[in-house]
Amino acid sequence: MENTKKNSKDYDLNNSILLPVLPLRDMIVFPGIVQPLGVGRLKSRAAIEEAAEHHNKIILIAQKNSAVEDPTIDDLHTIGVMADILQILHLPDDTIRLTVEAVERIKIDNVLESDPFFTAIATFLPATSDASANEITASMRMCTELFDKVVQFNNRLPAEAIDNVKSIDSPSRYADTISSYLPFTLTQKQELLEEIVIEKRLVTLSEFLSNELEVMEIEQRLHSKVKSEMDEHQKDFYLRERLKAIREELGDCEDGGNEIGELKELAMQSGMPEKILDKTLKEIDRLSHLSPASPDTAVTKNYVDWLISMPWDKRSEDKLDLDAAEIVLNEDHFGILKAKERIIEYLAVRKLNPKMHGPILCFVGPPGVGKTSIGRSIARALGREFVRLSLGGMHDESEIRGHRRTYVGAMPGRIISGIKNAGTKNPVFMLDEIDKVGKDFRGDPSSALLEVLDPEQNFSFSDHYLDAPFDLSEIMFVTTANLLDPIPDPLRDRMEIIEFTSYTEDEKLHIARGFLLPKQLKENGLKPSNMSITDESILLLIRNYTREAGVRNLEREIGSVCRKVAKAVASGKRKSMTIKPATIKSMLGEIRYRYGSAGKLDEVGNVTGLAWTAAGGDVLNVEAQVVPGKGNLQLTGQLGEVMQESAKAAITYARAHAKDVGVEDKYFQEIDTHIHVPEGQTPKDGPSAGITLCTAYISALTKRKVHKNIAMTGEITLLGKVLPVGGIKEKVISAHRAGITDIIMPAENKKDLEEIPEHIKSALGFHFVNHVNEVLTIALR
Repeated sequence: MENTKKNSKDYDLNNSILLPVLPLRDMIVFPGIVQPLGVGRLKSRAAIEEAAEHHNKIILIAQKNSAVEDPTIDDLHTIGVMADILQILHLPDDTIRLTVEAVERIKIDNVLESDPFFTAIATFLPATSDASANEITASMRMCTELFDKVVQFNNRLPAEAIDNVKSIDSPSRYADTISSYLPFTLTQKQELLEEIVIEKRLVTLSEFLSNELEVMEIEQRLHSKVKSEMDEHQKDFYLRERLKAIREELGDCEDGGNEIGELKELAMQSGMPEKILDKTLKEIDRLSHLSPASPDTAVTKNYVDWLISMPWDKRSEDKLDLDAAEIVLNEDHFGILKAKERIIEYLAVRKLNPKMHGPILCFVGPPGVGKTSIGRSIARALGREFVRLSLGGMHDESEIRGHRRTYVGAMPGRIISGIKNAGTKNPVFMLDEIDKVGKDFRGDPSSALLEVLDPEQNFSFSDHYLDAPFDLSEIMFVTTANLLDPIPDPLRDRMEIIEFTSYTEDEKLHIARGFLLPKQLKENGLKPSNMSITDESILLLIRNYTREAGVRNLEREIGSVCRKVAKAVASGKRKSMTIKPATIKSMLGEIRYRYGSAGKLDEVGNVTGLAWTAAGGDVLNVEAQVVPGKGNLQLTGQLGEVMQESAKAAITYARAHAKDVGVEDKYFQEIDTHIHVPEGQTPKDGPSAGITLCTAYISALTKRKVHKNIAMTGEITLLGKVLPVGGIKEKVISAHRAGITDIIMPAENKKDLEEIPEHIKSALGFHFVNHVNEVLTIALR
C-alpha cells in the first residue's frame, strides 16, 4: 500500500524542534539530498508512522556502530539532519520503503522518550563562515577540479555529476552534494556533516578528495601491472604451443608434452564406463591447453589422476571353498558361531549366484569380543582386500561424500579413498564404531551413510569430488557397534544385525590358551619353553583380575605376566617358569574382583538383581528400608528415569495389595521409604530391575528375609505382571560367576536359555514367573 502526504507548513529554522528520531545504519544523509531508505526495525517503523500522522518530518541520525540491532541514545551521534518525508511505501514483508529529502543540519539537545521510539528536541545548525568570498570561491574550484578527476577514474559515478555540482551556487549545498556522491567512510561523512563552518568543510572535503584520488591512481597502476602479467602468461602459453607444434613436426616428443598422451592411454585402459571415460578425456584435453604455471593445472591433473586410478573393473576373485573358509575363521577366532555361520551362508549363495549384491552386516556387542578382528578374518577367508574406516567421533559429512572440486584442497571422501587404496572394487569394507557417529553444522555423516549402505542405491554412489557414479554394490560392508540405540532407525534398517554376546569362562579359557597366550609370548620375545601356565592360573586371571564381556583386559593381564617372565629370563635368573595361582598373586598383587560375590546371609530388604551393561552382565544389590515418617519416598544410587519409574510402580503395587502382603493400608502413611542401589558413582537405568525393587520393598515392609542365593531380573507392571527383558545370557553368566544358585526370570525369557552353555545351565536353578506373587513366594522366607 502506498501512502503519500504533502508536507505540513515549514518550521522556523531559528527555533528548536520536537520530532521522532530514525537511527540510520551504514548511511549518512546530507542536507539537500533526496534519499530512499529501507526500514525494518519496529522502533523505526513506529517513528515513521508517528511522523506521517503529524508533520511529515523526521530526524535522521547515524549509529556509531552499525552492528547494534537495538541502539540506545548513547549509540547515536548527536548531529544529523531534519528531513521531509516525501513518500511511504509499505511492502509485503512488513518493511517500509521510505523516500526523504534532508532539509537542514540539526543537533539533538535532549531525548524525551526512548520507547516505543526516540523523540528528541533538536536545534538547527545553520552554516557559518568567517572567510571572504574569494577564499570560498578558490576552495570550491579546487574541490571541483579534484572531483572532476575522481569522476573520470571511477566509472561508477555518473558523468553528469560534475555538471550538477558546477551549477550549485551555495557553498554549503555544494560541499554536501559532493560528499553525498563519493564513497567516503561513515567516519569521514560524519565529520563533514558535523562541520558547520563553510571554509573548514571545503578544506576537509578537498583533503578527502585528494586521498581518494591517490587511492584510485594506485588501484589503476596495480590493475595495469596485473594485466601486463596476464599478457605475459598468454604469450608464454602461445610460445609453448608453437614450440610443441614445431617439435611434433620434427618428431621430437621427448619432453613433458607426451604426458597428455600417456594420461589418455591410461584412461582408455582403466576400464571406466563410457560416459566417465568421455568426461575424463575432456578433462585431459582441458589440461593440455592450460599453462603449467596456472593454478588450475595442478587441480585438474589431480582430478584426472583420481579418475584413472580408481578400480573401475578390478575385482578380487572370491575363494568359494566353504570348508577352507570355515577353517580360516576357526583358526582366527573361537566361538562367534552366528557370524561365522553367516559368512559361510554368504559364500554358499555367492557360489550359486555370482551376481548377488554384497551383504551389509552389523556386528553388535560389548567391547573386546572380536567384532573388529573378525573383519580381517572374513577378508582372508574370502580372498579379498580389507579396508577399515573408524567412524567414532566423525562429525563432517564430507568425510563420507568428499569435497566439491571448487574448494581449495578438495579431496574425495574416505569411502572412495579406501576403495582406491584397496585397488579392487569388491573389498571387505569395515565401518568401525558406527554407533559413535556425531553431527554438527558440517552435516550428518550417518545420513550420508544411508546411500552407502543401501544395495538399492549404492550401485551408483556419487562422491562430491569425483562427480561420477561408482558401483559399491559388490563391496561386503561390515559395521560394528557396542549399542544399537544410538544408530538412527533408517540406517539400522539397512543392515543385518548379528549380536555378539559375552564369552563364558570356558570360552575365555580356550581363547586365552589358543590365541592370547601364543600372541603375548611372541610379542614379549618368549618361547613356549620359557613359560607354561596352568588352567587354574588362567581361571584366576579371568575370575579375580578381570571383569568384562570380552577378552581385551585378559590379554593385558597375560601380557603383564609374560613381561615379568621376560624380565627374569633376560636377566639370567630363570630359563623357564611355570605360572601357578600363587605365582599370579605374587606378580600382579592382590585380587581385584571377588568371585562368588553373592550375599553370605539371608537379609531383610536386600535383594540381588541382574543387570546388563555395555561391558556384559553384572549383579547388583538393591536395598530397601522403611522408617517412621509421613509416606515419603527416597531413591538413591544414580538411578535413571526408567529405573525410578520401576521403583514407583513396585511401591504402587505393594500399596494396592497391602492386605495380600500382610500390611495395613494406613501403615504407608506412617513410614518413609528409602531404596538404594550401591556403587552410587555408577549410573543405572532400565526396566529389568522391576521385580528386584518390588521384592526389596515388600521384604522391608513385612520384615521377611530374602534368600541369599537367589538373583532375579524382570520388568514389573502396576498389576504385578512380569514382562520379559533382554541380555539374558550375560545376566546368567554374571550370576554364575557371583556364586548364585537360583535365578528368577520372566517366563517369556525361557527361550533365551538356548544360547547359554549347558554346564552353566546345569549349575543353576531357573524359576520362570508371570506374576510378582510368584516371585515373592520363591524369594522370601
